[in-house]
Amino acid sequence: MKDITRRSFLRISGYALGGVVVSTGLQGCLDSSSSSRPTPSPLPQRQVSFDHGVASGDPLSDRIIIWTRVSPVGDDTSDIEIQWEVSSTADFAELLHAGSASTSATRDYTLKVDVQNLLPGRQYHYRFRSNGVTSPAGRMKTLPSAGVEQVRFAVMSCSNFPTGYFHVYAEAARVADLDAVIHLGDYIYEYGTGGYGTADAAALGRSLPADNDTETLTLVDYRKRYALYRTDADLQALHASAPFIAVWDDHEITNDTWREGAENHDQDEGDFTERKLAALQAYFEWMPIRPARADDEETIYRSFDYGDLVSLHMLDTRVIGRDEQLDYANYITQSGFDAAAFARDIGDRQRTLLGQEQLNWLQARLATSTATWQVLGQQVLMGRMLLPAELLSSLLNPGADLLTAFGELVAIKLRLAGGDPSVTLQERARVETLVPYNLDAWDGYAYEREVVLGTSVALDKNLVVLAGDTHNGWANNLRTLDGTAAGVEFATASVTSPGLEEYLGVPAELIGQTEQAITTLVDDLEYLNANQRGFMVVTFTAEEAQADWHYVSTVKARQYTIDETRGKTLVTRRGAANRKLSAA
Repeated sequence: MKDITRRSFLRISGYALGGVVVSTGLQGCLDSSSSSRPTPSPLPQRQVSFDHGVASGDPLSDRIIIWTRVSPVGDDTSDIEIQWEVSSTADFAELLHAGSASTSATRDYTLKVDVQNLLPGRQYHYRFRSNGVTSPAGRMKTLPSAGVEQVRFAVMSCSNFPTGYFHVYAEAARVADLDAVIHLGDYIYEYGTGGYGTADAAALGRSLPADNDTETLTLVDYRKRYALYRTDADLQALHASAPFIAVWDDHEITNDTWREGAENHDQDEGDFTERKLAALQAYFEWMPIRPARADDEETIYRSFDYGDLVSLHMLDTRVIGRDEQLDYANYITQSGFDAAAFARDIGDRQRTLLGQEQLNWLQARLATSTATWQVLGQQVLMGRMLLPAELLSSLLNPGADLLTAFGELVAIKLRLAGGDPSVTLQERARVETLVPYNLDAWDGYAYEREVVLGTSVALDKNLVVLAGDTHNGWANNLRTLDGTAAGVEFATASVTSPGLEEYLGVPAELIGQTEQAITTLVDDLEYLNANQRGFMVVTFTAEEAQADWHYVSTVKARQYTIDETRGKTLVTRRGAANRKLSAA
Protein backbone atom coordinates (compact mmCIF):
# COMPACT_ATOMS: atom_id res chain seq x y z
CA MET A 1 0.00 0.00 0.00
CA LYS A 2 1.33 3.40 -0.94
CA ASP A 3 2.60 5.36 2.06
CA ILE A 4 1.69 9.04 1.79
CA THR A 5 3.35 11.27 4.35
CA ARG A 6 2.59 14.94 4.94
CA ARG A 7 5.73 15.91 3.05
CA SER A 8 4.95 13.81 -0.03
CA PHE A 9 1.33 14.95 0.05
CA LEU A 10 2.46 18.56 -0.03
CA ARG A 11 4.59 17.85 -3.08
CA ILE A 12 1.57 16.29 -4.77
CA SER A 13 -1.06 18.82 -3.76
CA GLY A 14 0.78 21.98 -2.81
CA TYR A 15 -0.69 23.77 -5.81
CA ALA A 16 -4.20 22.93 -4.66
CA LEU A 17 -3.63 23.90 -1.04
CA GLY A 18 -1.20 26.78 -1.36
CA GLY A 19 -1.96 27.90 -4.88
CA VAL A 20 -4.29 30.73 -3.98
CA VAL A 21 -3.94 33.52 -6.52
CA VAL A 22 -3.47 36.94 -4.93
CA SER A 23 -5.25 40.02 -6.29
CA THR A 24 -4.09 43.38 -4.94
CA GLY A 25 -6.12 45.63 -7.24
CA LEU A 26 -6.79 46.48 -10.86
CA GLN A 27 -3.13 46.08 -11.70
CA GLY A 28 -2.47 43.47 -9.01
CA CYS A 29 0.28 40.95 -9.37
CA LEU A 30 -0.76 37.42 -10.10
CA ASP A 31 1.15 34.96 -7.98
CA SER A 32 0.67 31.83 -5.98
CA SER A 33 1.00 32.03 -2.23
CA SER A 34 4.37 30.33 -2.42
CA SER A 35 6.17 31.82 -5.43
CA SER A 36 5.73 34.58 -7.96
CA ARG A 37 4.97 33.82 -11.57
CA PRO A 38 4.38 36.04 -14.59
CA THR A 39 0.96 36.90 -15.97
CA PRO A 40 -0.14 33.86 -17.97
CA SER A 41 -0.23 34.02 -21.75
CA PRO A 42 -3.67 33.97 -23.39
CA LEU A 43 -4.92 30.42 -23.76
CA PRO A 44 -6.86 29.05 -26.74
CA GLN A 45 -10.60 29.70 -26.80
CA ARG A 46 -12.69 26.80 -25.50
CA GLN A 47 -16.33 26.09 -24.77
CA VAL A 48 -16.88 26.32 -21.01
CA SER A 49 -19.61 26.92 -18.41
CA PHE A 50 -19.88 27.91 -14.76
CA ASP A 51 -22.00 25.00 -13.52
CA HIS A 52 -21.10 25.30 -9.84
CA GLY A 53 -21.69 28.96 -9.13
CA VAL A 54 -19.41 31.24 -7.13
CA ALA A 55 -18.48 31.52 -3.49
CA SER A 56 -16.58 33.69 -1.03
CA GLY A 57 -15.12 32.90 2.35
CA ASP A 58 -12.62 33.43 5.15
CA PRO A 59 -13.18 37.20 5.34
CA LEU A 60 -10.67 39.40 7.10
CA SER A 61 -10.81 43.16 7.53
CA ASP A 62 -8.81 43.80 4.35
CA ARG A 63 -9.17 40.64 2.27
CA ILE A 64 -11.45 37.76 1.35
CA ILE A 65 -11.31 34.58 -0.73
CA ILE A 66 -13.45 34.28 -3.88
CA TRP A 67 -13.96 30.94 -5.62
CA THR A 68 -15.36 29.43 -8.77
CA ARG A 69 -15.02 26.37 -10.97
CA VAL A 70 -15.09 26.39 -14.74
CA SER A 71 -16.47 23.30 -16.49
CA PRO A 72 -14.77 22.51 -19.81
CA VAL A 73 -16.78 20.96 -22.62
CA GLY A 74 -15.16 18.03 -24.36
CA ASP A 75 -12.10 15.93 -23.63
CA ASP A 76 -9.46 18.66 -23.89
CA THR A 77 -7.50 18.72 -20.60
CA SER A 78 -5.41 21.82 -21.28
CA ASP A 79 -5.37 24.83 -18.95
CA ILE A 80 -8.23 27.32 -18.92
CA GLU A 81 -7.90 31.03 -18.22
CA ILE A 82 -10.36 32.74 -15.87
CA GLN A 83 -10.78 36.46 -15.23
CA TRP A 84 -12.24 37.94 -12.06
CA GLU A 85 -13.84 41.28 -11.25
CA VAL A 86 -14.57 42.86 -7.87
CA SER A 87 -16.70 45.98 -7.55
CA SER A 88 -18.24 48.17 -4.89
CA THR A 89 -21.48 48.23 -6.90
CA ALA A 90 -23.81 45.47 -8.06
CA ASP A 91 -23.63 46.67 -11.69
CA PHE A 92 -19.82 46.42 -11.68
CA ALA A 93 -19.57 50.02 -12.87
CA GLU A 94 -16.75 50.72 -10.40
CA LEU A 95 -14.18 47.95 -10.61
CA LEU A 96 -11.73 47.72 -7.73
CA HIS A 97 -10.06 44.45 -8.74
CA ALA A 98 -9.61 42.73 -12.07
CA GLY A 99 -7.15 40.08 -13.11
CA SER A 100 -6.75 36.66 -14.65
CA ALA A 101 -5.12 33.34 -13.96
CA SER A 102 -5.18 29.86 -15.40
CA THR A 103 -6.57 26.73 -13.81
CA SER A 104 -6.29 23.11 -14.82
CA ALA A 105 -7.25 19.55 -14.09
CA THR A 106 -4.50 19.57 -11.44
CA ARG A 107 -6.91 21.34 -9.11
CA ASP A 108 -10.13 20.17 -10.75
CA TYR A 109 -10.53 23.44 -12.70
CA THR A 110 -11.27 25.37 -9.52
CA LEU A 111 -9.85 28.83 -8.87
CA LYS A 112 -9.44 30.70 -5.58
CA VAL A 113 -8.41 34.34 -5.44
CA ASP A 114 -7.36 36.11 -2.23
CA VAL A 115 -8.72 39.60 -2.89
CA GLN A 116 -6.66 42.04 -0.84
CA ASN A 117 -6.48 45.78 -0.08
CA LEU A 118 -10.19 46.01 0.73
CA LEU A 119 -11.82 48.24 3.33
CA PRO A 120 -13.16 46.84 6.63
CA GLY A 121 -16.86 46.24 7.14
CA ARG A 122 -17.76 46.78 3.46
CA GLN A 123 -19.92 44.83 1.03
CA TYR A 124 -18.44 43.98 -2.35
CA HIS A 125 -19.62 42.21 -5.49
CA TYR A 126 -17.62 39.75 -7.57
CA ARG A 127 -17.87 37.58 -10.68
CA PHE A 128 -15.74 35.60 -13.10
CA ARG A 129 -15.38 35.33 -16.88
CA SER A 130 -13.89 32.69 -19.15
CA ASN A 131 -13.94 32.23 -22.90
CA GLY A 132 -16.78 34.70 -23.35
CA VAL A 133 -18.94 33.25 -20.57
CA THR A 134 -19.76 35.20 -17.39
CA SER A 135 -20.48 33.53 -14.05
CA PRO A 136 -23.29 34.51 -11.68
CA ALA A 137 -22.35 37.38 -9.37
CA GLY A 138 -21.83 37.06 -5.64
CA ARG A 139 -21.91 39.36 -2.62
CA MET A 140 -19.31 39.34 0.13
CA LYS A 141 -18.46 41.36 3.21
CA THR A 142 -15.16 42.05 4.97
CA LEU A 143 -14.75 42.00 8.73
CA PRO A 144 -15.32 45.27 10.55
CA SER A 145 -12.39 46.73 12.45
CA ALA A 146 -14.05 48.94 15.08
CA GLY A 147 -17.35 50.40 16.22
CA VAL A 148 -19.29 47.17 15.72
CA GLU A 149 -22.85 47.26 17.07
CA GLN A 150 -24.11 43.92 15.76
CA VAL A 151 -22.79 40.70 14.22
CA ARG A 152 -25.17 38.17 12.65
CA PHE A 153 -24.38 34.64 11.49
CA ALA A 154 -26.43 31.93 9.84
CA VAL A 155 -25.30 28.59 11.32
CA MET A 156 -25.87 25.18 9.74
CA SER A 157 -24.47 21.69 9.19
CA CYS A 158 -25.15 18.18 7.88
CA SER A 159 -26.40 18.44 4.30
CA ASN A 160 -26.89 15.00 2.74
CA PHE A 161 -27.81 15.52 -0.93
CA PRO A 162 -29.75 12.26 -1.57
CA THR A 163 -31.75 12.62 1.67
CA GLY A 164 -33.77 15.68 0.67
CA TYR A 165 -33.95 19.11 -0.87
CA PHE A 166 -31.75 21.94 0.36
CA HIS A 167 -34.64 24.21 1.42
CA VAL A 168 -32.67 25.23 4.49
CA TYR A 169 -29.99 26.74 2.29
CA ALA A 170 -32.63 28.61 0.32
CA GLU A 171 -34.12 30.11 3.47
CA ALA A 172 -30.76 31.09 4.89
CA ALA A 173 -29.95 32.90 1.65
CA ARG A 174 -32.99 35.14 2.29
CA VAL A 175 -31.84 36.29 5.74
CA ALA A 176 -31.02 40.00 5.73
CA ASP A 177 -27.84 41.59 7.09
CA LEU A 178 -25.78 38.42 7.44
CA ASP A 179 -22.12 38.95 8.16
CA ALA A 180 -21.25 35.34 7.32
CA VAL A 181 -22.55 31.79 7.02
CA ILE A 182 -20.93 29.44 9.52
CA HIS A 183 -20.95 25.87 8.21
CA LEU A 184 -19.99 23.43 10.95
CA GLY A 185 -19.30 20.44 8.74
CA ASP A 186 -20.77 17.44 6.95
CA TYR A 187 -21.00 19.65 3.87
CA ILE A 188 -20.95 16.42 1.84
CA TYR A 189 -21.55 12.76 2.74
CA GLU A 190 -19.34 9.92 1.62
CA TYR A 191 -21.90 7.11 1.30
CA GLY A 192 -22.83 5.39 -1.94
CA THR A 193 -26.26 4.38 -3.21
CA GLY A 194 -27.94 2.22 -0.58
CA GLY A 195 -25.95 3.86 2.20
CA TYR A 196 -27.09 6.23 4.93
CA GLY A 197 -29.75 8.72 3.90
CA THR A 198 -30.18 7.49 0.32
CA ALA A 199 -33.45 5.56 0.57
CA ASP A 200 -35.62 8.33 -0.93
CA ALA A 201 -33.10 9.60 -3.46
CA ALA A 202 -34.70 8.11 -6.59
CA ALA A 203 -38.18 9.32 -5.67
CA LEU A 204 -36.82 12.81 -5.01
CA GLY A 205 -34.77 12.94 -8.19
CA ARG A 206 -31.56 13.19 -6.12
CA SER A 207 -29.87 9.90 -6.92
CA LEU A 208 -26.11 9.76 -7.00
CA PRO A 209 -24.80 9.73 -10.60
CA ALA A 210 -23.60 6.46 -12.08
CA ASP A 211 -19.96 7.53 -12.02
CA ASN A 212 -20.11 8.51 -8.33
CA ASP A 213 -22.66 6.18 -6.74
CA THR A 214 -20.28 4.19 -4.56
CA GLU A 215 -18.58 5.27 -1.34
CA THR A 216 -16.01 8.03 -1.85
CA LEU A 217 -12.47 6.69 -1.42
CA THR A 218 -10.25 8.49 -3.92
CA LEU A 219 -9.52 12.09 -4.87
CA VAL A 220 -11.63 11.66 -8.01
CA ASP A 221 -14.53 10.32 -5.91
CA TYR A 222 -14.47 13.26 -3.51
CA ARG A 223 -14.15 15.81 -6.31
CA LYS A 224 -17.18 14.38 -8.10
CA ARG A 225 -19.20 14.39 -4.87
CA TYR A 226 -18.47 18.10 -4.29
CA ALA A 227 -19.34 18.79 -7.92
CA LEU A 228 -22.72 17.10 -7.46
CA TYR A 229 -23.58 19.07 -4.33
CA ARG A 230 -22.52 22.36 -5.89
CA THR A 231 -24.95 21.91 -8.78
CA ASP A 232 -27.78 22.51 -6.29
CA ALA A 233 -29.36 25.90 -6.98
CA ASP A 234 -30.18 26.57 -3.31
CA LEU A 235 -26.62 25.91 -2.17
CA GLN A 236 -25.33 28.12 -4.99
CA ALA A 237 -27.70 30.90 -3.90
CA LEU A 238 -26.46 30.77 -0.32
CA HIS A 239 -22.82 30.83 -1.37
CA ALA A 240 -23.51 33.84 -3.60
CA SER A 241 -25.32 35.73 -0.82
CA ALA A 242 -22.64 35.86 1.91
CA PRO A 243 -19.13 34.64 2.75
CA PHE A 244 -18.74 31.19 4.31
CA ILE A 245 -16.62 30.43 7.36
CA ALA A 246 -16.42 26.65 7.33
CA VAL A 247 -14.84 23.69 9.08
CA TRP A 248 -15.04 20.02 8.25
CA ASP A 249 -16.65 17.32 10.39
CA ASP A 250 -16.39 13.59 9.76
CA HIS A 251 -18.38 12.98 6.57
CA GLU A 252 -16.10 15.15 4.48
CA ILE A 253 -13.83 12.14 5.01
CA THR A 254 -15.94 9.29 6.42
CA ASN A 255 -18.21 8.58 9.39
CA ASP A 256 -16.78 8.96 12.91
CA THR A 257 -13.34 9.98 11.75
CA TRP A 258 -10.60 10.31 14.35
CA ARG A 259 -6.89 11.08 14.03
CA GLU A 260 -5.82 7.70 12.62
CA GLY A 261 -8.97 6.01 11.43
CA ALA A 262 -12.77 6.01 11.24
CA GLU A 263 -15.79 3.82 11.94
CA ASN A 264 -16.64 3.78 8.22
CA HIS A 265 -13.25 2.72 6.92
CA ASP A 266 -12.26 -0.92 6.49
CA GLN A 267 -8.93 -2.46 5.62
CA ASP A 268 -10.17 -3.46 2.16
CA GLU A 269 -10.82 0.23 1.44
CA GLY A 270 -7.12 1.01 1.37
CA ASP A 271 -4.86 3.14 3.53
CA PHE A 272 -6.82 5.53 5.73
CA THR A 273 -4.22 8.29 5.61
CA GLU A 274 -4.26 8.24 1.82
CA ARG A 275 -8.05 8.47 1.84
CA LYS A 276 -8.04 11.27 4.40
CA LEU A 277 -5.53 13.37 2.52
CA ALA A 278 -7.42 12.93 -0.73
CA ALA A 279 -10.60 14.09 1.00
CA LEU A 280 -8.88 17.14 2.49
CA GLN A 281 -7.34 18.07 -0.85
CA ALA A 282 -10.80 18.05 -2.46
CA TYR A 283 -12.12 20.12 0.46
CA PHE A 284 -9.49 22.80 -0.02
CA GLU A 285 -10.08 22.81 -3.78
CA TRP A 286 -13.85 23.20 -3.55
CA MET A 287 -14.34 25.38 -0.47
CA PRO A 288 -13.65 29.14 -0.30
CA ILE A 289 -11.09 28.75 2.44
CA ARG A 290 -7.45 29.79 2.74
CA PRO A 291 -5.05 27.29 4.33
CA ALA A 292 -4.48 28.16 7.98
CA ARG A 293 -0.85 27.20 7.40
CA ALA A 294 0.84 27.06 4.05
CA ASP A 295 2.88 23.99 5.03
CA ASP A 296 0.22 21.84 6.70
CA GLU A 297 -2.75 20.32 4.90
CA GLU A 298 -4.51 19.18 8.08
CA THR A 299 -4.66 22.47 10.00
CA ILE A 300 -7.98 24.29 9.70
CA TYR A 301 -8.47 25.93 13.11
CA ARG A 302 -8.35 29.73 12.89
CA SER A 303 -9.95 32.92 14.29
CA PHE A 304 -12.01 35.81 12.93
CA ASP A 305 -12.30 39.06 14.88
CA TYR A 306 -15.38 41.23 14.38
CA GLY A 307 -13.95 44.37 15.91
CA ASP A 308 -14.21 44.38 19.69
CA LEU A 309 -17.58 42.61 19.70
CA VAL A 310 -16.99 38.97 18.61
CA SER A 311 -13.94 36.73 18.37
CA LEU A 312 -14.95 33.61 16.43
CA HIS A 313 -12.62 30.65 16.94
CA MET A 314 -13.21 27.85 14.43
CA LEU A 315 -12.04 24.50 15.83
CA ASP A 316 -11.23 21.08 14.40
CA THR A 317 -12.61 18.37 16.67
CA ARG A 318 -12.14 15.63 14.06
CA VAL A 319 -8.86 15.34 12.22
CA ILE A 320 -5.85 16.94 13.80
CA GLY A 321 -6.01 15.75 17.41
CA ARG A 322 -8.93 13.45 18.19
CA ASP A 323 -8.24 10.18 19.98
CA GLU A 324 -10.37 7.22 18.97
CA GLN A 325 -13.90 7.27 20.36
CA LEU A 326 -14.76 5.03 23.28
CA ASP A 327 -17.32 2.30 22.65
CA TYR A 328 -19.74 1.04 25.29
CA ALA A 329 -19.52 -2.42 23.75
CA ASN A 330 -15.95 -2.70 24.99
CA TYR A 331 -17.13 -2.43 28.61
CA ILE A 332 -19.78 -5.16 28.51
CA THR A 333 -18.54 -8.25 30.35
CA GLN A 334 -20.15 -11.53 31.31
CA SER A 335 -21.02 -10.04 34.69
CA GLY A 336 -22.44 -6.84 33.21
CA PHE A 337 -21.21 -3.31 32.54
CA ASP A 338 -17.69 -2.60 33.83
CA ALA A 339 -18.44 0.80 35.31
CA ALA A 340 -15.06 1.19 36.98
CA ALA A 341 -13.12 0.67 33.75
CA PHE A 342 -15.43 2.99 31.88
CA ALA A 343 -15.09 5.72 34.51
CA ARG A 344 -11.30 5.39 34.40
CA ASP A 345 -11.15 5.72 30.62
CA ILE A 346 -13.75 8.47 30.22
CA GLY A 347 -11.92 10.59 32.79
CA ASP A 348 -8.44 9.95 31.38
CA ARG A 349 -6.53 13.25 31.38
CA GLN A 350 -4.60 12.15 28.31
CA ARG A 351 -7.69 11.75 26.12
CA THR A 352 -7.86 14.59 23.64
CA LEU A 353 -10.36 15.93 21.15
CA LEU A 354 -8.41 19.00 20.04
CA GLY A 355 -4.82 17.88 20.44
CA GLN A 356 -2.38 19.76 22.67
CA GLU A 357 -1.24 22.22 20.01
CA GLN A 358 -4.77 23.31 19.12
CA LEU A 359 -5.74 23.49 22.80
CA ASN A 360 -2.74 25.72 23.51
CA TRP A 361 -3.69 27.93 20.57
CA LEU A 362 -7.29 28.24 21.78
CA GLN A 363 -6.24 29.11 25.31
CA ALA A 364 -3.87 31.77 23.98
CA ARG A 365 -6.59 33.25 21.74
CA LEU A 366 -9.04 33.38 24.65
CA ALA A 367 -6.41 35.04 26.84
CA THR A 368 -5.46 37.74 24.33
CA SER A 369 -8.85 38.57 22.80
CA THR A 370 -10.58 41.65 24.19
CA ALA A 371 -13.85 41.06 22.33
CA THR A 372 -17.08 41.02 24.33
CA TRP A 373 -18.04 37.55 23.08
CA GLN A 374 -15.81 34.51 22.65
CA VAL A 375 -17.50 32.16 20.18
CA LEU A 376 -16.39 28.60 19.42
CA GLY A 377 -17.46 27.33 16.01
CA GLN A 378 -17.05 23.57 16.22
CA GLN A 379 -18.68 20.29 15.36
CA VAL A 380 -19.97 18.23 18.29
CA LEU A 381 -22.10 18.92 21.37
CA MET A 382 -20.16 20.30 24.31
CA GLY A 383 -23.03 20.25 26.81
CA ARG A 384 -23.27 17.34 29.23
CA MET A 385 -25.83 14.95 27.73
CA LEU A 386 -26.01 12.66 30.75
CA LEU A 387 -28.99 10.30 30.88
CA PRO A 388 -30.00 7.63 33.41
CA ALA A 389 -27.77 4.60 32.98
CA GLU A 390 -30.71 2.22 32.75
CA LEU A 391 -31.62 3.85 29.40
CA LEU A 392 -28.29 2.94 27.85
CA SER A 393 -29.29 -0.37 26.30
CA SER A 394 -32.56 1.10 25.00
CA LEU A 395 -30.76 4.10 23.46
CA LEU A 396 -28.17 1.91 21.78
CA ASN A 397 -30.88 -0.46 20.53
CA PRO A 398 -34.09 1.62 20.43
CA GLY A 399 -37.36 -0.22 20.89
CA ALA A 400 -40.97 0.29 21.89
CA ASP A 401 -40.09 0.24 25.59
CA LEU A 402 -38.00 3.42 25.35
CA LEU A 403 -40.85 5.90 25.72
CA THR A 404 -42.24 3.88 28.64
CA ALA A 405 -38.88 4.08 30.37
CA PHE A 406 -38.70 7.81 29.65
CA GLY A 407 -42.11 8.28 31.28
CA GLU A 408 -41.20 6.40 34.45
CA LEU A 409 -37.93 8.26 34.93
CA VAL A 410 -39.44 11.68 34.23
CA ALA A 411 -42.11 11.02 36.85
CA ILE A 412 -39.43 10.22 39.44
CA LYS A 413 -37.36 13.26 38.47
CA LEU A 414 -40.38 15.56 38.84
CA ARG A 415 -41.21 14.05 42.22
CA LEU A 416 -37.67 14.71 43.38
CA ALA A 417 -37.80 18.27 42.11
CA GLY A 418 -41.05 18.78 43.99
CA GLY A 419 -39.58 17.50 47.25
CA ASP A 420 -41.72 14.36 47.39
CA PRO A 421 -40.59 12.51 50.57
CA SER A 422 -41.92 9.20 49.26
CA VAL A 423 -39.16 8.87 46.63
CA THR A 424 -37.21 5.74 47.55
CA LEU A 425 -33.45 5.36 47.46
CA GLN A 426 -33.85 2.91 44.60
CA GLU A 427 -35.91 5.42 42.62
CA ARG A 428 -33.42 8.18 43.32
CA ALA A 429 -30.61 5.94 42.07
CA ARG A 430 -32.52 5.33 38.84
CA VAL A 431 -32.43 9.05 37.91
CA GLU A 432 -29.10 9.98 39.50
CA THR A 433 -26.94 7.18 38.08
CA LEU A 434 -25.96 8.86 34.83
CA VAL A 435 -23.88 8.04 31.74
CA PRO A 436 -23.05 10.04 28.60
CA TYR A 437 -25.36 9.37 25.68
CA ASN A 438 -22.93 10.23 22.86
CA LEU A 439 -19.27 9.26 23.27
CA ASP A 440 -18.43 10.85 19.90
CA ALA A 441 -19.15 14.29 21.41
CA TRP A 442 -17.30 16.22 24.15
CA ASP A 443 -18.86 13.83 26.70
CA GLY A 444 -16.33 11.27 25.47
CA TYR A 445 -13.47 13.69 26.18
CA ALA A 446 -14.56 15.02 29.55
CA TYR A 447 -11.24 16.22 30.93
CA GLU A 448 -10.42 18.38 27.93
CA ARG A 449 -13.90 19.92 28.05
CA GLU A 450 -13.22 20.86 31.66
CA VAL A 451 -9.96 22.51 30.60
CA VAL A 452 -11.70 24.61 27.94
CA LEU A 453 -14.57 25.65 30.21
CA GLY A 454 -12.24 26.27 33.14
CA THR A 455 -10.03 28.48 30.98
CA SER A 456 -13.01 30.58 29.94
CA VAL A 457 -14.21 30.97 33.54
CA ALA A 458 -10.74 31.83 34.82
CA LEU A 459 -10.40 34.53 32.14
CA ASP A 460 -13.92 35.82 32.87
CA LYS A 461 -15.06 35.44 29.26
CA ASN A 462 -18.56 35.51 27.79
CA LEU A 463 -18.52 32.11 26.07
CA VAL A 464 -20.92 30.94 23.34
CA VAL A 465 -20.36 27.52 21.75
CA LEU A 466 -21.88 26.67 18.35
CA ALA A 467 -22.37 23.01 17.44
CA GLY A 468 -23.72 20.86 14.63
CA ASP A 469 -23.35 17.11 13.95
CA THR A 470 -26.43 15.73 15.75
CA HIS A 471 -29.07 16.78 13.16
CA ASN A 472 -31.24 18.28 15.90
CA GLY A 473 -31.67 21.69 17.51
CA TRP A 474 -30.34 21.96 21.08
CA ALA A 475 -29.47 24.58 23.67
CA ASN A 476 -27.35 23.84 26.73
CA ASN A 477 -26.13 25.70 29.76
CA LEU A 478 -22.41 24.98 30.12
CA ARG A 479 -21.03 24.42 33.62
CA THR A 480 -17.75 23.19 35.05
CA LEU A 481 -17.74 20.07 37.21
CA ASP A 482 -18.08 22.15 40.36
CA GLY A 483 -21.24 23.75 38.96
CA THR A 484 -19.76 27.11 37.94
CA ALA A 485 -21.61 28.66 35.01
CA ALA A 486 -19.19 28.85 32.07
CA GLY A 487 -21.33 29.82 29.07
CA VAL A 488 -24.02 28.52 26.74
CA GLU A 489 -24.26 26.28 23.71
CA PHE A 490 -26.44 26.78 20.63
CA ALA A 491 -26.64 23.70 18.35
CA THR A 492 -28.18 23.72 14.91
CA ALA A 493 -30.43 21.17 13.29
CA SER A 494 -29.35 19.57 10.01
CA VAL A 495 -29.97 20.78 6.48
CA THR A 496 -31.37 17.38 5.42
CA SER A 497 -29.96 14.53 7.52
CA PRO A 498 -32.50 12.73 9.73
CA GLY A 499 -32.38 13.17 13.50
CA LEU A 500 -33.57 11.52 16.69
CA GLU A 501 -37.02 10.94 15.28
CA GLU A 502 -35.57 8.35 12.91
CA TYR A 503 -32.83 6.97 15.15
CA LEU A 504 -35.16 6.42 18.10
CA GLY A 505 -38.13 5.52 15.94
CA VAL A 506 -40.36 8.14 17.52
CA PRO A 507 -43.73 8.67 15.75
CA ALA A 508 -44.73 12.25 14.98
CA GLU A 509 -47.48 12.34 17.59
CA LEU A 510 -44.99 11.52 20.36
CA ILE A 511 -42.24 13.98 19.42
CA GLY A 512 -43.37 16.59 21.96
CA GLN A 513 -43.46 14.02 24.74
CA THR A 514 -39.98 12.79 23.81
CA GLU A 515 -38.52 16.29 23.75
CA GLN A 516 -40.02 17.07 27.14
CA ALA A 517 -38.70 13.82 28.60
CA ILE A 518 -35.13 14.40 27.41
CA THR A 519 -35.01 18.04 28.52
CA THR A 520 -36.33 17.01 31.93
CA LEU A 521 -33.84 14.20 32.40
CA VAL A 522 -30.75 16.13 31.17
CA ASP A 523 -30.01 18.75 33.82
CA ASP A 524 -28.23 21.35 31.67
CA LEU A 525 -30.41 20.97 28.58
CA GLU A 526 -32.81 23.88 28.02
CA TYR A 527 -34.14 23.13 24.54
CA LEU A 528 -34.49 20.32 22.02
CA ASN A 529 -36.16 20.00 18.63
CA ALA A 530 -35.99 16.29 17.90
CA ASN A 531 -37.46 15.93 14.42
CA GLN A 532 -37.06 18.91 12.09
CA ARG A 533 -34.51 20.22 9.64
CA GLY A 534 -33.38 23.81 9.89
CA PHE A 535 -30.72 26.37 10.75
CA MET A 536 -29.92 29.05 13.32
CA VAL A 537 -29.45 32.79 13.07
CA VAL A 538 -27.19 33.92 15.92
CA THR A 539 -27.01 37.66 16.60
CA PHE A 540 -24.51 39.36 18.90
CA THR A 541 -24.77 42.83 20.41
CA ALA A 542 -22.84 44.46 23.23
CA GLU A 543 -25.36 43.19 25.79
CA GLU A 544 -26.62 39.82 24.57
CA ALA A 545 -26.25 36.87 22.22
CA GLN A 546 -29.50 35.63 20.68
CA ALA A 547 -30.15 32.38 18.82
CA ASP A 548 -33.18 31.97 16.57
CA TRP A 549 -33.93 28.45 15.33
CA HIS A 550 -35.79 28.21 12.00
CA TYR A 551 -37.30 24.99 10.66
CA VAL A 552 -38.72 23.97 7.30
CA SER A 553 -41.88 21.89 7.11
CA THR A 554 -40.26 19.18 4.96
CA VAL A 555 -37.20 18.35 2.88
CA LYS A 556 -39.03 15.54 1.10
CA ALA A 557 -41.11 17.68 -1.27
CA ARG A 558 -40.43 20.61 -3.55
CA GLN A 559 -43.12 22.66 -1.85
CA TYR A 560 -42.48 23.63 1.77
CA THR A 561 -43.10 26.33 4.35
CA ILE A 562 -41.30 27.72 7.37
CA ASP A 563 -42.84 26.12 10.46
CA GLU A 564 -43.44 29.23 12.56
CA THR A 565 -45.03 27.18 15.34
CA ARG A 566 -41.77 25.36 16.07
CA GLY A 567 -39.31 28.24 15.86
CA LYS A 568 -37.45 29.12 19.04
CA THR A 569 -35.55 32.11 20.42
CA LEU A 570 -33.17 32.02 23.38
CA VAL A 571 -30.68 34.58 24.68
CA THR A 572 -27.75 34.86 27.02
CA ARG A 573 -26.51 38.16 28.43
CA ARG A 574 -22.99 39.33 29.09
CA GLY A 575 -21.43 39.11 32.53
CA ALA A 576 -20.57 36.28 34.91
CA ALA A 577 -23.96 36.50 36.61
CA ASN A 578 -25.77 35.93 33.28
CA ARG A 579 -24.05 32.83 31.90
CA LYS A 580 -27.28 30.98 31.28
CA LEU A 581 -30.07 30.70 28.76
CA SER A 582 -33.36 32.54 28.99
CA ALA A 583 -36.29 33.42 26.78
CA ALA A 584 -35.90 36.55 24.67
